[in-house]
Amino acid sequence: MVPRELLEMIVVGSVVGVILFVCLLCQGKWRKNFLMIAVTISVGSSLLFFVRPYYIDVQIERKVGQLEAYLEEHYPGEAWGIQTVPHRVNEHKHLNPYLIGVVFETEPDVTYHYLVKDKHTIVQSVYSSNTSGDVDK
Repeated sequence: MVPRELLEMIVVGSVVGVILFVCLLCQGKWRKNFLMIAVTISVGSSLLFFVRPYYIDVQIERKVGQLEAYLEEHYPGEAWGIQTVPHRVNEHKHLNPYLIGVVFETEPDVTYHYLVKDKHTIVQSVYSSNTSGDVDK
């Protein structure tokens, strides 16, 4: 679990806790209303935490398709491989899942990272090299 997710859960838990505390102080119709609000927030946030990884997967698939169309248009005749961040694996949760890596067959040691905002806004944000860059002296 990354710190952002932990913070989100703490905030939601605190809000629900405050609502439940107010629920204990109230009586009758107000108690029932505050209890329904607490249950609704709990169920909604639980659903959000459960659905979010699948939503990210769908977004990544869509962005990869848009990036492939962009690469075919700008680099015809080139061959490439696509690398995405396995955002569900704990070791990679700190990385941006929307950053898509491209390794061209002509440059196997260089990974170009693209951000796809929409099909018209695709930006190469950074590149990285797998070589160490050491020079023999």
